[in-house]
Amino acid sequence: MNGSERVEVRVEILEGPSVDAKPDRHCAGIRVVTPFRGMFAVRDELMEELYAWLDERGVDSGPTFFRLHVVDMAGAMDVEVGVVTGKPVEGDGRVSPGVLPAGRYATLTYVNHGRRANRTLLEWARGQGLTFDCVEDPAGDRFGCRYEAYLTDPRSERMKTRWRIELAVRLADEPS
Repeated sequence: MNGSERVEVRVEILEGPSVDAKPDRHCAGIRVVTPFRGMFAVRDELMEELYAWLDERGVDSGPTFFRLHVVDMAGAMDVEVGVVTGKPVEGDGRVSPGVLPAGRYATLTYVNHGRRANRTLLEWARGQGLTFDCVEDPAGDRFGCRYEAYLTDPRSERMKTRWRIELAVRLADEPS
């Protein structure tokens, strides 16, 4: 292969897209503001820090997630790396307790190529006439809840292209 040829990276859609109802889920996480460029390196560092914190305290946890609170791909991203917990946990200033809120979510589960999977989910939702729980803000698009949950444990599978990932974006309440 010479330098001008491109390799097509494909996303594998495993489930969805669909609309799923989710309950409140307790969680613990570390929230930071970081530029889009380099954001995933920051995510990986925060996962290691969070796992060490959980291990030190013997906290049982469910899936790891990467939550996008505010999206501004040209500026700062307000993000959180967290884990679902079975019950509320006590934070320490760096790690904070929280809740992934209940609601109806547009969801899609995939392997490989997050940008294409995100585009697929967002375009599908718009095509269905669904409205996201999102407000425009000078800092960017502020989501009620938008995350990717790592259904494959990142501690047991280092190859990110093999992770099963659930994308989820909470939908706005339907008018009554």
